[in-house]
Amino acid sequence: MKSKLLHEVIDLVDRFQSDSHHYSADIHGFKLWVADGLEEREPMDEVAWEGKDEGRSPESVINTLLVHLNRYAKTYSKSAIYDSDFSTQEEFIYLINLKTFGAMSKMELIKKNVQDKPTGMQIINRLIAHGWIGQSDSDTDGRSKIIKITKKGKTALEQQMKKIRQATKIVAGDLTQHEKMKLIQLLKKLDHFHNPIFLKNYDSAELLDKVKSEYLPVNN
Repeated sequence: MKSKLLHEVIDLVDRFQSDSHHYSADIHGFKLWVADGLEEREPMDEVAWEGKDEGRSPESVINTLLVHLNRYAKTYSKSAIYDSDFSTQEEFIYLINLKTFGAMSKMELIKKNVQDKPTGMQIINRLIAHGWIGQSDSDTDGRSKIIKITKKGKTALEQQMKKIRQATKIVAGDLTQHEKMKLIQLLKKLDHFHNPIFLKNYDSAELLDKVKSEYLPVNN
């Protein structure tokens, strides 16, 4: 009995290793992979969406809903920074990251916020102009600047944090705690898939073909 179970576990680990590109290569990723496999075999309530009967795909619905949710979140963020010195939600997100993770290079901060370099540099320059972040030469790379949040930046952030937290809570809507945890799990899985692709900075002309051939399962 023990020998049979051991062989089954080894076979399961082998299958995980060949299909783990969507999961972290550790025990946590393995457990998520097993749990997802069990869920896929369980019957799921039929989900309806506009255009389904006419052939609209679930991927189309996911894309549309993510775009909508991003716009809703920006609307609430705009309200959270109304009548303040902040111009965009990205400015306080950059400050939050610097406060949370500490000093880093400009490109590290830009990549952490999943933005292109020109846009990220514009945001950083605005924060420097406000005196909310300071910069110094890197000890390891003479071409890079290390930036960190200043006391003035912390004060500006703290003055808006009550409204920012309120906006963040509103975005989660009326989801239950269980639904929030499940959504986090799914969004992390999507982020785990897309972030390495984004960091490769593929040219737009080749991006779709690269992702289809190198990242998506064969049956997609």
